[in-house]
Amino acid sequence: MDYNIEEEILGQAFDLRLIRRLIKFLVPYKLMFLIAAILVFALTAIEIAMPYITKIAIDRYMTLQFAVASLPPEEPIDSAIILFPLSPLHDEFQEDVYLVDLRSLPNATRIRWQEAGYIGIERYLFIAEDAAAVAVVAGHPELFIPLQGGYAIREENLILLPQNDRALLRESSLHGILLLTIVFTTALVLRFGLNAVQAYILQLTGQRVMYDIRQKIFAHILRLPIRFFDRTPVGRVVTRTTNDVAAINEMYTMVLVTVFRDFFLIIGIFIIMLRIDWQLALFIFGFTPFLFFTALKFRSYAREAFRDIRRTLAKLNAFIHESISGMEIIHLFAQEIKSNSRFSKINAEKYQAEIKQMLSVAVFNPIMGIMGSLAVATIIWYGGFDLLRGGLSFGTLVAFISYISLFFQPIMHLSQSYNVLQGAMASSERIFMLLDEKEENRGKGRVIPDFKGEVEFRNVWFAYNEGEWVLRGVSFKAALGERVAIVGPTGSGKTTIISLLMRLYPIQRGQILLDNVPIEELDIKFLRSHLSVVLQDVFLFSGDIIDNIRLKAAIPEEEAIAAAKFVNADFIDDMPDGYYTDIRERGAILSTGERQILSFARAVAFKPQILVLDEATANIDSHTENLIQNSLRKIMQNRTSLVIAHRLSTIREADKIIVLSKGQIIEEGTHDQLLEQGGLYATLHALQFAATKCSTDIPIMAHQQIIPTRERPEIWSTER
Repeated sequence: MDYNIEEEILGQAFDLRLIRRLIKFLVPYKLMFLIAAILVFALTAIEIAMPYITKIAIDRYMTLQFAVASLPPEEPIDSAIILFPLSPLHDEFQEDVYLVDLRSLPNATRIRWQEAGYIGIERYLFIAEDAAAVAVVAGHPELFIPLQGGYAIREENLILLPQNDRALLRESSLHGILLLTIVFTTALVLRFGLNAVQAYILQLTGQRVMYDIRQKIFAHILRLPIRFFDRTPVGRVVTRTTNDVAAINEMYTMVLVTVFRDFFLIIGIFIIMLRIDWQLALFIFGFTPFLFFTALKFRSYAREAFRDIRRTLAKLNAFIHESISGMEIIHLFAQEIKSNSRFSKINAEKYQAEIKQMLSVAVFNPIMGIMGSLAVATIIWYGGFDLLRGGLSFGTLVAFISYISLFFQPIMHLSQSYNVLQGAMASSERIFMLLDEKEENRGKGRVIPDFKGEVEFRNVWFAYNEGEWVLRGVSFKAALGERVAIVGPTGSGKTTIISLLMRLYPIQRGQILLDNVPIEELDIKFLRSHLSVVLQDVFLFSGDIIDNIRLKAAIPEEEAIAAAKFVNADFIDDMPDGYYTDIRERGAILSTGERQILSFARAVAFKPQILVLDEATANIDSHTENLIQNSLRKIMQNRTSLVIAHRLSTIREADKIIVLSKGQIIEEGTHDQLLEQGGLYATLHALQFAATKCSTDIPIMAHQQIIPTRERPEIWSTER
């Protein structure tokens, strides 16, 4: 079995031409999308701020921020630096030794003093002189260093104080921690709320865009010429309306805004890390090239895996669709085992493609995890030594560890979003290829006020493929109320005449006129509303019988029921719910003959001026055909009728019979006239008469077996 599977053509992951066309669908919802974009900036700011809040809490309130600085006399001191001389107030310290507030040091000065060895490792707590501090100092004077305006205490001595005294001395820090805890919790709640709002807005926007795209695609499909469906598989058109639209929605909701969020998050982390400690930041950024190299390798491998999955999925869907559609043939020819074997082979290809993609993700994620752990370990090693030397605060070290973990997330998202974006671009390209298909010309045309229904073909030439003529100079006329039959061998062009009359295809030469007006000038809705066609292959929609007769048109139920009775559709009365019985997909619970009778009722209900029967009684048994023939005589009164039939017995009463052969009219006349001519019609009639005579010689029991009978599945007793 050979499948014409459409290969997944993967071009650019970001095609600006396609993006511009996709944005047009976002225009009606630009406000919602703008809100989502604003929320991206807000969420990015919150994500970046949370580790910094932790840094402030640790550095400002959890650790001591004063240290001893031994400065040479020539060292310039900025007036903004907070210094407390330790001599001669305390004999332990020499001249030019100060207690310095590390928070007041500019970053460059702090790094220079640290490298010169001016700053000691030990940390102190400075306590402003107030009543509470004096009481604590008075109780433990040996642990405090008196300074101008307050006291200082070493970190190791602070631990020796009773817990209540420590809490009293650090009351401002406790208040600061409480305040930052409230801020941090608020940020968490705000992040949760904004994420929820953003997700809802994105999903709502995506669903509305999907709705609009599907609506536009289906409306466009309804206006496409029949020639398009002749060359395009149905499954492919369905895929455009479902899978491809879903891929675009995934891009809107999961990638487009997320990509911007991740991009801004990476930039924000870069900036904040450089601001906190540029040397440590540059040391960490040394991992970045390796990160992007790994991400590019993953993208290349995942791209192939993604392509294999899409290709095998299309192949699997095509096989399943074909197998289910042809299940009756599979059963009749006992092909179950062979079909299952073919399915197993295709299913195995799909399985291998999924495993390939799974392995790419299973390898990439741990690699990124290991690299993230190595980056954290490097920070602990490098920053730890710097911390011990006094050049780095503990809060800065903790913030860097948090930022590294945050830094790896958008890189992983960007790599994994690449395939989604690429698939969306491929899907959008296929959708726009469909939307760019030229529609059937449905411009406003002429409307004939007193339409009679006269049909005339004038030297009509037509070919489905250039140069392969199906009709060659066909000319005939059907006057009002006239019954014209068209007969001929298979492939002579009979059904093509009906298709051209319905303006399903444009003719290459000649003219087709209705009431002396070329059909190209007529409004197409007006044209088709005055024609009813009954085909051999009847198509019924899922739903009840009454809706299949009316086709949701503005036809009263009473008229639809009257039309059914007019064509002797008595079987409807035997249905469980009568005219409201659900006949399932394609009328599955009806016999072929019953479906044919419903198509007659449908034609009658629309009250056409021109009635076209294309092998309409081919699937009906002789008894039912006799009943319908009586109805047809009434239906055809005061209507122009075109009848295509292989069974010549059904067209004896036609006013005119046209005989086609290889796209040309070779005979024309009444039934008796054509028999007298002894041409092709007489030959066909003789062959059919001989076949009929042979069938009458069959024994009665055998004859009863071959008469089509209406057998309905045993479904009424079990389900409705």
